[in-house]
Amino acid sequence: MTRARESASADAAPDRAPKLRPAGALALAGIIPHKSKGQNFLVQPRVADRIVAAAEIAPGDDVVEIGPGLGILSERLAQQPLRRLILIELDDRLAVRLRERFADEPRVTIINNDFLTLGPCDLLTPDSTAPIRVVANLPFNVAAAILERLCGMQSTISRMVLMFQREVAERIRARPGSRDHGALSAFTALYWEVTDHFRVAAGSFHPRPRVDAEVLTFAPRRPMPFAPDEERAVLATVRASFSAPRKTLRNAVGKALAIESAALEAAFARASIDPTARAATLAVEDFVRLARALDCHMGSEAIHDA
Repeated sequence: MTRARESASADAAPDRAPKLRPAGALALAGIIPHKSKGQNFLVQPRVADRIVAAAEIAPGDDVVEIGPGLGILSERLAQQPLRRLILIELDDRLAVRLRERFADEPRVTIINNDFLTLGPCDLLTPDSTAPIRVVANLPFNVAAAILERLCGMQSTISRMVLMFQREVAERIRARPGSRDHGALSAFTALYWEVTDHFRVAAGSFHPRPRVDAEVLTFAPRRPMPFAPDEERAVLATVRASFSAPRKTLRNAVGKALAIESAALEAAFARASIDPTARAATLAVEDFVRLARALDCHMGSEAIHDA
């Protein structure tokens, strides 16, 4: 994964621009934000402008926003030269509010559903000619699950700009050998390159969360580092490698995949990987090589569990 570029102002003082006042809008919609649902609404206009700018929307693009909430990003996205804007909102009351707000905008479609239940066919139209762009202020409690779902849609996406709890974002963009590098960063790096990131202060949200957030910009890996028929084996290898992250690869992989010692040592040798290393030191290319070396020794159950 290429080294992410962090803007110089990422750790600057919080933005002093006027904030939106969402309390009244939420009250009118009959909504009380729930921490358990990860509902923290972005209210800082300059942050919203920066997120939309990072999406680099071009004329004719199809754009998907996940969890638009009160529409601070949606309003700015609708001003871009896009072909179609798809807003996916789980909350029924917020979806009604968005339909009222964009009733006169034919380019905007509101889908009142859980993004985790949708697939590419729900987002693309028969006349779609290019991959979509995805923008989102992700609910903190399901952000990792949504990212995993987006990995499965990678071939239909040209760019993503997503906001996470900062601790999660740091884990996602961690590089091999760093303290935060783990299963989440390894899985993400199989599909995406994180090209930019910037911090968003906790005061930019309502209600205010206990921690800051971070916006990450993702570019899809082109070409993918593995063939389509290798995907399950690669995912199984990553999962097995991090099943016991403090143990050596030899111990973690051997136990997780139930591969006998001689075959396991031979696979490490073919992949040119030190079996005494830890999973956190491996890069994308290492996991792919190891998966190819291990593939013939993996049981179908281990692969399909991935």
